[in-house]
Amino acid sequence: MSSMELYLVRHAIAAERGDEWPDDTKRPLTERGISRFKDVVRGLERLDVSIDEIFASPLVRARQTADLLAAGTNGKATVKTLEALAPEHVPAAVMTQLAKAARRTRVALVGHEPGLGELAAHLIGAQRALVFRKGGVARIDLGSITSRRAGSLIWFLPPKVLRQIARQ
Repeated sequence: MSSMELYLVRHAIAAERGDEWPDDTKRPLTERGISRFKDVVRGLERLDVSIDEIFASPLVRARQTADLLAAGTNGKATVKTLEALAPEHVPAAVMTQLAKAARRTRVALVGHEPGLGELAAHLIGAQRALVFRKGGVARIDLGSITSRRAGSLIWFLPPKVLRQIARQ
């Protein structure tokens, strides 16, 4: 596969951990999280972001975020599960699974912190992890999925900025 636009997306605001959600894998997005992330997606649309394929962590909140992203960006992106995006994943494992699964050049990965920030650092050759806020998005351009050369961080935007862009 040739060059790739890779969008790293942290899931939107989810229900709090606790007695109501003893199984962390099933915690859903909150109404506020859904509403705010729809505004984030509108901000991405204003930036002319187009995504062909979306891979999400197997956790409910990541899948819900991926579905909102697919519905809002260009409506044509397929959403698939990538097991390596589950919490506590290793960046190399994510890239290995992605190399086997990705068929397009504009791809989004929807996951969790701190793994997403560690993946971003791995891809751009940074010493420290980037810190993603819930609903935050980074675009990293890669020569190829298997390239040993560091990718280029094109932009890294918190959700507040993307929501502001949506209102312009």
